[in-house]
Amino acid sequence: MEYLVEFGTICTVVLLACMSPGPDFIAVTSNALVSRKRGLLVAAGIAVACFIWAALAIFGLGVLLTKVAWLYDVLRIVGAAYLIWLGTKMLYAASKKQPAPALAPLNDLAGSSFRMGFFIGITNPKSAAFFGSLFVAILPLDAPTWVHMTTVGLVGVVALAWFSLLAVFFSISGVRSSYARIRRPLDAVMGVALLGLGTRLAASR
Repeated sequence: MEYLVEFGTICTVVLLACMSPGPDFIAVTSNALVSRKRGLLVAAGIAVACFIWAALAIFGLGVLLTKVAWLYDVLRIVGAAYLIWLGTKMLYAASKKQPAPALAPLNDLAGSSFRMGFFIGITNPKSAAFFGSLFVAILPLDAPTWVHMTTVGLVGVVALAWFSLLAVFFSISGVRSSYARIRRPLDAVMGVALLGLGTRLAASR
């Protein structure tokens, strides 16, 4: 079938990008350790954000965003502030002796968890450059509309599949029981990691 090679290449690159450790990985795993539902909702939010960035890139708006300095910087600073806030919350949770959800309240579970994943994904302006350059490098200039639509859909499916797999794994009872024994140091490590990622995003241009 025509374009199978292009679709396979895009899926592979997107999967490798999703697998690289980052704030999305920390958000999914830390929430999945609290409950599977919470982890899956965060995964869904991240996948929707990836889908939107891919759609914007297909229409050239993603690359345009990277050239509009003030809008790029607004997204970058907002995203960095959010990561630093999450990291601070995790460090605070790590200082507590009693186990407690580190990242989101139990009330309004669906809304808060999904919003967390979506906000982490949509406030990363580097996604615009990533998808824009990926599509330009792989898709032919004369590719029909259905190819573009399929590409955007594949990005969302790959992101959802990978982060959902993470959520399911880290919500397994054995993994969660192991986490309960080392919750405080692990929360501290993840909190510091989020603070570092947020600081790096704020400092990047």
